[in-house]
Order: sequence, then C-alpha cells, then structure tokens
Amino acid sequence: MDVIPAIDLLNGACVRLYQGDYAQFEVYGDRPVEVALQWANQGATMLHLVDLDGAKAGRVINHQAIAQIVQAVPIKVQVGGGLRDFSSVEQLLNLGVSRVILGTIAVEQPKLVADLCQAFPQQIVVGIDARKGKVATRGWLETSEVLATDLAQQMQELGVATIIYTDIHRDGTLQGPNLDALRELAAALSIPIIASGGVSSITDLLSLLALESQGVTGAIVGRALYTGDISLKQAIQAVGQGRWQDVPPENLSSSAWA
Repeated sequence: MDVIPAIDLLNGACVRLYQGDYAQFEVYGDRPVEVALQWANQGATMLHLVDLDGAKAGRVINHQAIAQIVQAVPIKVQVGGGLRDFSSVEQLLNLGVSRVILGTIAVEQPKLVADLCQAFPQQIVVGIDARKGKVATRGWLETSEVLATDLAQQMQELGVATIIYTDIHRDGTLQGPNLDALRELAAALSIPIIASGGVSSITDLLSLLALESQGVTGAIVGRALYTGDISLKQAIQAVGQGRWQDVPPENLSSSAWA
C-alpha cells in the first residue's frame, strides 16, 4: 500500500493540528519545500498537501508554497483545502498538482463535483472528514448531519477517483486509525480509499495493510513522521509502496491514479 506523508500548511509553516483544532497545533518547519524534498528523498512517491488557511477561508491561501513544492519535487502531489469553485481547482491542476481534494463542496455543491469529475477525470478526490460518523465541513469547523458512508457512495456515483477518509477524533492524536469505520466504508464502495488520521506506528500501517484487499490502498501519515515515531523508509519497507514502487515519477501520468 502507499505511505503518503502529509504536509499541512498554516501561516506559511508546516504544522499538525490536534483533532482538527486550529488552536492546538505544533510547528514542524517553516520551510515547506525543504520538508517536501525530505520526504521525496526518503522514498515517498506522493505527498498530501493541505492548505489549512485555505480550508478556513474558503479559498486557496498558500498558493505560493504549493507552487514551489510542486516545482521542487519529482513526485506526485495532491492538494486540498479551500477548493470551493471550478476556477480554483483548474488553477491548481494547471500548476502541476496531480490531484485535488474536495471537501466542503462535496456536501454543499455535488453538482459542481460532478462537473469537475467530467472536466478532470481521475484527478478529483473527495476528502471525507468525520466526527462520530458525520461529515465535518469548512476546515472541520462545522459538522453536518450527512453520514460519511452516504456521502462516499454519492461521490462514487459522481465519478470521483478516490475517497480519503479522516476520523477527526483520531487525527493528530497518534491513537491509531479507526479500522471499524474504514471497514464499513470499504464495504460500501468499489473505488479506492486512503486512510488518514491517528497512524502512530508500523503496527498501525500493518493493520491498514490487512484492509488492502477490501479497497484501502494507502495511508496518509502526519504527526508520527514528524515526531520520529515512524521512519518513512522503514514504513515503506514494511508495507511496500503500492502501485508506485516500480514506476519512475516522470512516467506517472494522471491516468495512473485510477
């Protein structure tokens, strides 16, 4: 399965929130490009960038940092946070971002999601961030009444390439992923799922690897990489690097994300 380092951008720095709380964060570097290159040099074949300022503001804020990272690393980059209109998505894809991650508009504007899937096939991902099974929106500041599984099924029907599932209560806590929720989601979908939130050890990654046959094809890892609880090189050795291990980055076309 794919081990995907997370880079969360807030005020121009790399941070990790605790349970999605903007008031509880730790800074792990003020040079995002150097952090991105570090993970690429250690064997990552894709990066997960989140514009936390953008998620809160409803528009892309860390545009410069995203552009610099995309230009600097020879691997795939997926980006989310504040993408709530067609032009913002198009702008990021034109920068060279491989995939964009939609959140709030999946709940509020499903027609726009459908239009984006049609315009940019295999490049649209939906991030479903849940609190007790219900979808959170607007940078995790609001919680809807929409069930995560229901939204995931709707997004699959609209044509999204992948679902990224985050259990907010596990995110940034190093308490391990929510395996029960992931099993439930995987049983309801036929498209790939990437797990996010709570991964704290190689053991957690191995427990996710056990769900690979059910459709959990990757894991986003954040705080544990920055604290040293997980070595990226050791993680890749333990669970493999999935679809990307034998493919040179320059040969990874957008269609390969299907």
